[in-house]
Amino acid sequence: MQKILIIEDEPNIRELVLYNLNQNGYEGIGAEDGVQGLALAESERPDLILLDIMLPGKNGYDICKELRGKGNKTPIIMLTAKNEEIDKVLGLEFGADDYIAKPFSTRELMARIKAVLRRYDNSTEQVKNGDAQKEIKINDLSINIDSHVVKVAGKTLDLTLKEFDLLRVLAENRGRVMTRDQLLDRVWGFEYFGETRTVDVHVRYLRKKLENDNNEGNYIQTVRGIGYKML
Repeated sequence: MQKILIIEDEPNIRELVLYNLNQNGYEGIGAEDGVQGLALAESERPDLILLDIMLPGKNGYDICKELRGKGNKTPIIMLTAKNEEIDKVLGLEFGADDYIAKPFSTRELMARIKAVLRRYDNSTEQVKNGDAQKEIKINDLSINIDSHVVKVAGKTLDLTLKEFDLLRVLAENRGRVMTRDQLLDRVWGFEYFGETRTVDVHVRYLRKKLENDNNEGNYIQTVRGIGYKML
């Protein structure tokens, strides 16, 4: 049985989600503040974390950043009452895999959970079975799949998990135009509820890290009205 931790300070939301998790075959664990949530995330080793942003003790951004900083790759779905793009971008930049704005339906939440878990399980299985490429090289760019180390002209880049996954998918399909919907599905696992703007935001941040005065525009090309491709 997969274990899911929800870190949410609103009792009604937390209990409702825990009830639906149990009804859908998951083991639900609840935390009411950021400090308790971070401790449970490390001790219980859940398969997925539902993380509210506004929390007493320690906010969701700090929890996400701290977990990722320690190498914890547990999938994280941010729960937020805010609907500003900057809030979503911050969560994704700190390493969250998905976000869902309150109020949300339990049906949508369960669909998001299944999609993120499926994507994570597929990636883990590929590495375990040795199906994934070990390293991809494109001109001065090198992508090590196992270690998640990306270098340009020998310089190591500091990428978030989603930036790495996005770069990997584009590199594995070099020369092929990938639509925003395809990238959304391959990287985030969204099938019904994703927003393609998420792809544009991550491409923008990824380009800033990949490109400089010497290689501007040499890696990711925008195909107007369709999506992106790796040159």
